Amino acid sequence: MESEEIRKKFLEFFEKKGHVVVPSSSLLSDDPSVLLTTAGMQQFKKYFTGELNAVTDFGSSRVTSIQKCFRTSDIEEVGDNTHLTFLEMMGNFSFGPLGSDNPRDSGVNGYFKRSAIHFAFEFLIDVLGISMDKFSVTVFEGDGEVPFDRESYDIWHKEIGINEARIRKCGRKDNFWGPTGNEGPCGPTTELYVDGIEVWNLVFNEYFCNKDKTLTKLKNQGIDTGMGFERLTAVLQGVSTIYETDIFKDSIKTIGEHAPNLSTRIKRIFADHLRSISFLVVDGVRPSNKEAGYVLRRLIRRILAYKIQYDIHGEFFLAVIEVVSRKLSDYYANLKNTKAITDILTEEKMRFEAAIRKGLKALEEKTSLDGREAFYLYETFGLPFDVIKELAPRSMANDIHYKDFELEMKKHQEVSRKGQEKKFGGHGLVLDTGELKARDEDELQRVLRLHTATHLLQQALRDVLGDSVRQAGSDITAERTRFDLHFNRKMREDEIKKVEDIVNKKIEEDLPVSYREMSRRDAERTGALHFFKQKYPDHVKVYFVGHSLDNAYSKEFCGGPHVDHTGSIKKIKIIKEEAVAAGIRRIRVALVE
Repeated sequence: MESEEIRKKFLEFFEKKGHVVVPSSSLLSDDPSVLLTTAGMQQFKKYFTGELNAVTDFGSSRVTSIQKCFRTSDIEEVGDNTHLTFLEMMGNFSFGPLGSDNPRDSGVNGYFKRSAIHFAFEFLIDVLGISMDKFSVTVFEGDGEVPFDRESYDIWHKEIGINEARIRKCGRKDNFWGPTGNEGPCGPTTELYVDGIEVWNLVFNEYFCNKDKTLTKLKNQGIDTGMGFERLTAVLQGVSTIYETDIFKDSIKTIGEHAPNLSTRIKRIFADHLRSISFLVVDGVRPSNKEAGYVLRRLIRRILAYKIQYDIHGEFFLAVIEVVSRKLSDYYANLKNTKAITDILTEEKMRFEAAIRKGLKALEEKTSLDGREAFYLYETFGLPFDVIKELAPRSMANDIHYKDFELEMKKHQEVSRKGQEKKFGGHGLVLDTGELKARDEDELQRVLRLHTATHLLQQALRDVLGDSVRQAGSDITAERTRFDLHFNRKMREDEIKKVEDIVNKKIEEDLPVSYREMSRRDAERTGALHFFKQKYPDHVKVYFVGHSLDNAYSKEFCGGPHVDHTGSIKKIKIIKEEAVAAGIRRIRVALVE
């Protein structure tokens, strides 16, 4: 069975069971407890906790999705038979309140263990045609805090008819799931196996795990299931690894055509990483030295290092990216933008290729190597730890331990953090918590003026260049503001002049600057600008320029502080506009006294 047929059958099956098909959310998660989306349920966490209402938002307590997921913990394992960084998770969800829990009921009411188990069994056996004699399950055996899941056991044995010899009882490590991040919904699970391979995990969200790891009962019990799309495809296509499925077959073939002498493991790394890079880029991630941007940069550096090490030439990356696009762009339309992906790769290649070449040469010249030396190679040349470990001579590789490397990394980060705290004298500005720190009162006032001018600048840019313009970052000092925006061409002189004139006009109008505190959801409804998928708290401040929030010229999520009225800014001048990366422009603005 082809992978796209599996995808289609899954969504159609649950749609017939009363589920609303919900598109995958971005890899950049709204959940502040995680870096990237790691599970299908993350976009639905607030429906499990009762903060949001599924019937209001979706028209049903039942939804189904195939969610893009990313597992940063698996990067070093990629290349074996099973591990991926990017994967798709098929899932069906119920948020309560509960209905009859009758699997024949396809209405909008929620369901729990009975329906979830019957649905899963029916899909695997009746729809996909998996033989009963290949099928087995596990259930939670219970512990001192959570009891044995007798209900699931009895449903499998007495209602479905699974022989008791095919039902295993397992502990919390295997059959209790969640939460994602530091807190959230969680509960016992039942896992479904085909030929001894786990294909589906049904999570019964009965509890909320608090930050201190204590459990409290959820008001609305819910269902959260996850079935790895790639793993299920491997089972149904009768192959021994996910890389032999039609999901990866064309990519692996293309890699082999460009580099026929590569080992199977390295081919798989290229196939996985280029697919992952593609999804990260089209979801708005850009290479950087922190958070999701660092994950993307690490993947790119890794494949660059292997490309150099194995002396691969030609338009190798582009060829694989086009395969990924052809395979998946019908389902994920933004993958059609292969140029955005290749532009990022080209930019990073230009930035790091020379350094990586030097790093590989330095590695070859080493006579001894430990975690500290590995960190030096990483810090100086950008070589990822796992590349160092793999390419180092075997006699030295055994002396390189990740915990030693990580210790050096933490020391470096601590030095950097202390340097950031001392940055005023170097005119740094910390806005992460809404607090400004300046060397003296004069600097603080200049920073406040430029901060408010930055808000005016962003709206003026949208007025002139269109609403697709969005902020990619900013840095404000006492001398200037540096504003980065997503825009794919050089601004014309007349456009720059028009933006500058709009900002200065709003300054001349001496408009009031105020803020309102509200829930993040209410703030989003006001149309206030904010970073795409930024991790905001549940309550935020919306700063607006104008006489009311509804009719404001500019409104943004912001921690503040700002000037009280725009007239105190006096006047600004755009002093430079330049490119800093593919699709990213940088504008520098100074005050005119």
